[in-house]
Amino acid sequence: MSVAQGGALRLFAAVDLPPTAERAAERAIEAWRVRLSGGMWVPSERWHVTVKFLGRTPTDVLEDVRGACAAAASRIRPFRVGLDGLGVFPSPGRARVLWIGLRDREGGLPALARAVDDELANLFPPETRPFSPHLTVARFKPFTDMRAVIEELRSTRVEASPFRVGKLVLYRSHLSPKGARYEPVGTFALSG
Repeated sequence: MSVAQGGALRLFAAVDLPPTAERAAERAIEAWRVRLSGGMWVPSERWHVTVKFLGRTPTDVLEDVRGACAAAASRIRPFRVGLDGLGVFPSPGRARVLWIGLRDREGGLPALARAVDDELANLFPPETRPFSPHLTVARFKPFTDMRAVIEELRSTRVEASPFRVGKLVLYRSHLSPKGARYEPVGTFALSG
């Protein structure tokens, strides 16, 4: 890793989507790309489900973070999730993020998020907001009023079979004017 001693990395822990789920998500949002043309659409190669955002992290704790992610992954058994309808954050009247939700009947994603939070508690403050697994597909600046289309958005379905989640990935985010680039700096098999 080419980071100067004492520098910092921008990190997050996430779950990736298989190509079949990515293609189904692309089909589901295709018409919305035209209708919501003011959005900054996230390319599918950057799609992921964030489990824990760590942000600016000193390089000297990277190995501790990797160890914590490995320990968290070892506590959780592989599980299946599916893609669901669309929604927005923070509210339909002031939408900043368009997302695809996840169906997680087994509760694997919240369990994984809790395990990561627990294992990293000595390095990062625990998350205080409820965990809301989602796939960010577009961002809006400034906020956009989507009240007129919110019910239609929510009824949009992603036709994809549930997929197996079998690993946790620790990513480094490289920010640039062209958008973020994500570099995996650790992959950890679920094995609980």
